[in-house]
Amino acid sequence: MLKIALTGADGLVGSRIVELLSPDFEFLPLPQSEMDITNVDQVKKVVGDTDFDIFFHLAAYTNVAGAEANRDLAFKINRDGTKNVFDVASAKGKKFVYISTDFIFDGKNPPYYEDSTPSPSGIYAASKFEGEKILSDEATIVRISYPYRASFEIKRDFFRTFKTYLEQKKPLTMITDSLMTPTFIDDIAYGLKHLFNNFTPGIFHLVGGNSLSPYDAATLVADKFGLDKSLIGKTTYEEYIKNKPGLPKLADIRSRKNVFWKMKTFEEGINEIIKQT
Repeated sequence: MLKIALTGADGLVGSRIVELLSPDFEFLPLPQSEMDITNVDQVKKVVGDTDFDIFFHLAAYTNVAGAEANRDLAFKINRDGTKNVFDVASAKGKKFVYISTDFIFDGKNPPYYEDSTPSPSGIYAASKFEGEKILSDEATIVRISYPYRASFEIKRDFFRTFKTYLEQKKPLTMITDSLMTPTFIDDIAYGLKHLFNNFTPGIFHLVGGNSLSPYDAATLVADKFGLDKSLIGKTTYEEYIKNKPGLPKLADIRSRKNVFWKMKTFEEGINEIIKQT
């Protein structure tokens, strides 16, 4: 059984991956309480002392708006932290898998595939792209987009935020003229299962089966759960980003290389969540 050392095992995405794939792999979580990835000496000690086949790097600074105000911290974690763990893992001759983001594309000329040219427009995106560049062609880079799942008490994804607001009869103001590509985390897990078992350096997009506007996504949530659509107001991308910089407009991200796991559309993902809950 392959041994996978990983950062970010307790996060929104990582915890579900571990939950679903534990029968297939031996996961060795390296939590922040034991290893601060920005501390070179800690990384050398902990990663150096851990026996694994693949290093799976999920931990990241992911607050997109917060990164604009905390540039140094975002780069310290997403660029320098990635370099620290990669240097030690590669020195041990181990395979490396890095989770990146569709935000590295500025959303101006979609659709975006694995070979599309990155053009990050915000601090979060730029810091994640710097992480990619450190790995060059020596690791597997997996870009994901708007991940969501059935439940996770610690942190709400966009899907559960929409649903909770509507359940509480709170109004939502959603963008009508931008695109997002919602990705069911269970699909990310099963796509990664293939990539772990068939490791090859390169870039892969594990992203949802369709792109839609945030307004249409919220409306679909309302329809599926019998919630009040009249609570969903409309806004434009230009109005929205005045308060939330760093958000790509047309995040239509696709894959030519994922021929091994069929990714669900947003509607299919919600249908699966309804079955799970």
